[in-house]
Amino acid sequence: MDGKRLRRGYERGRASMPPLVVGVWDAETGLSITARAGADGNAVAATLAALKTVALKGCTVTGDVLHCYPEMARTVRAQGGHDLLKLTGNHGRLLGAAQAAFVGAEAAGMLKWCATEDAAHERVESRRACVFALPAEAPDFPDLTAFGRIDSERTKPGGKTETKTQYIVMSQRLPAWRMLATTRRHWSVENHLHRQRDVVFREDDARTRKDNAPGNLSVIRRIALDMLQAHSDRRSIARKMTLARWSKPFFFELFSYLDFGHLATIRLLGRVRK
Repeated sequence: MDGKRLRRGYERGRASMPPLVVGVWDAETGLSITARAGADGNAVAATLAALKTVALKGCTVTGDVLHCYPEMARTVRAQGGHDLLKLTGNHGRLLGAAQAAFVGAEAAGMLKWCATEDAAHERVESRRACVFALPAEAPDFPDLTAFGRIDSERTKPGGKTETKTQYIVMSQRLPAWRMLATTRRHWSVENHLHRQRDVVFREDDARTRKDNAPGNLSVIRRIALDMLQAHSDRRSIARKMTLARWSKPFFFELFSYLDFGHLATIRLLGRVRK
């Protein structure tokens, strides 16, 4: 689950936030599942509405710290999925319970760590992850089963090092390596969805701002991107868009990758009043 603002979709000279669109992204297939415009910038309400339209059986739903919220966890479980959500200082008692559980387990030598190391863009980042079963004294949270912890250390050019520790709540106890991989995979939404919409579709430059238009056009861009990504041609998204402009057969071929969910969305948009 993740949201994105349409940066230039605002009225000049007026104190208003750019329109917000939140969506559910399938990191495994690289496709958008659903999206909703956030009325008055309410990302939580829009995300809850989006989740209630999809079946999540067999899925693990991830989100940033904004979505670590009891109603969000209940909605995910009601739709058949499991949640994996990040904790912050805003969740004082829950975060405190997670920290205390790991401190005690580490002192007793009970933790089993999974470690990885990546080197790219002149940076080296190492991560350690572990999972600990829910202690009896943990505060109430819907279907909470286990806590996760990820310690990361990033070394930048010049030798400067940054460290960070993240705590996670889960509705199912995953192995440490899988919890780490699932958390890392969440950020594919930035590279494969948000970046494509900005760089290829130039969404941030769009000045559409009236009524339902910003949200509707954002959903249509997602559908177009799904079709382009699902097509078997291995060329880049931008190259396939250019080819679709040059070749009418290729343009029509793309529509064979339009599924029933997309058709239902298009029909729904057609009924939305301006």
